[in-house]
Amino acid sequence: MNKKRQVAKYLVFDFLAAALGWTIFFIYRKLVIEPQRFGIDIPLDFTNRYFLGLLFIPVFWLTFYYITGFYKNIFHRSRLLELGQTFLTSVVGVVIIFFALILDDFITSYKDYYELFFILFILHFFLTYSFRLILTTRTIHRIHKRKIGFNTLIIGSNEKAVKVYNEMMNQQRPAGNLFVGFVGVENNNDALLSDYIPKLGGVNDLTNIIERKQIEEVIIALETIEHKRLSDILTIIENRQVTIWGIPDLYDFLSGTVKVNTIYSSPLIKISNGLMPGWQENTKRLIDVLFSFIALVLFFPVFLVLAVVIKTTSKGPIIYKQERVGRFGQPFKIYKLRSMVFNAENGIPELSNENDERITNIGRFMRKTHLDEIPQFINVIKGEMSLVGPRPERKYYIDQIIQKAPHYTHLHKLRPGITSWGQVKYGYASNVEEMLERLPFDMMYLKNISLYIDFKILIYTLMVSFKGNGK
Repeated sequence: MNKKRQVAKYLVFDFLAAALGWTIFFIYRKLVIEPQRFGIDIPLDFTNRYFLGLLFIPVFWLTFYYITGFYKNIFHRSRLLELGQTFLTSVVGVVIIFFALILDDFITSYKDYYELFFILFILHFFLTYSFRLILTTRTIHRIHKRKIGFNTLIIGSNEKAVKVYNEMMNQQRPAGNLFVGFVGVENNNDALLSDYIPKLGGVNDLTNIIERKQIEEVIIALETIEHKRLSDILTIIENRQVTIWGIPDLYDFLSGTVKVNTIYSSPLIKISNGLMPGWQENTKRLIDVLFSFIALVLFFPVFLVLAVVIKTTSKGPIIYKQERVGRFGQPFKIYKLRSMVFNAENGIPELSNENDERITNIGRFMRKTHLDEIPQFINVIKGEMSLVGPRPERKYYIDQIIQKAPHYTHLHKLRPGITSWGQVKYGYASNVEEMLERLPFDMMYLKNISLYIDFKILIYTLMVSFKGNGK
């Protein structure tokens, strides 16, 4: 199962549908609309306007689909929901194209506008959904035949766990869950479930099991009343790139928290680890990339000047690389303009402070203006960071923070940022205690994340940089 290949298939089909729709629409305008306008037959001539549209219109559609979140959860598809989503995006997209490109067309009456709109809409919607229907139907059939599956882990080994396992293995139309094993919890009888699938370890082994077995879905088979245990488990796995399901009880059904959208599957509660609506999350990523490209171009002269000063005033490389922990707990190399003397830590992690003698003269200026973080726009483009998000820390310090604040791991649901709510309100932390003091601001960002909050943080960051109030 290759998610990137599956996304590529949808991208190719959507591109073809948009290009084919535009081509047929262009021909229709030439052979039907324009003869009505001029009273003579118009030769079919593919002009520069057609070829520009052939390039930019499919790109517009793919970008629009990306922003609306169509290419997420690419294997979890409902043909009926896909029909509605394709219809709505086609309506909105055609309206945008109509006002941007078609409204200045030569027409004989306003009826031509309506005709052009509906012809473009029908062509685009029919072609797009036809291609998608073929691909989605083929994928669903492969899932039902268990040719495509998702590595699934059960947490718990009580009677609930055994029941849901048997129900899902005997489904008339399987949902694609490939059970690789279960994790035992206290006061559960492991023998009940070990007759069917192997025990892979305990709750403390969850992180390693998820990584080692490449787990994609987790089913938590605990009683609803076990809130403390459930909270501890979610603290461990919510920041991982997995889909989490819970088993509902009668109270959950009566309270209306169980939403089922498939007829043949077992009723499960999806425990969402999504923090923003899909369109906002994708728009945020799009803004990250575009802004970073622009920033790298604009700051390139500044970067060159700083690079020359760094190289001529102290020994060592211009760019400083250090391993940090990013989204879903994955390590990455963060880039910064070197602001300290070469080999400042000498292999032993040591945070800097305001009067640190290891900071060079130019380094002190860069830190106050945040210019040392220019290379991190490369991290953003690579997808390792975002413009706004909790600042990434080293595993050495994260391990110490978690001992006092286990909920810190929730921050790993997000891409770390060049700037953050915590950095704007508190600034850089020079020890673990200050990291803990800054943590509530980052947690507030986690709970209130939105594009609006991002823009406010960016504005305040620019103000701090211009005033030179950083540290």
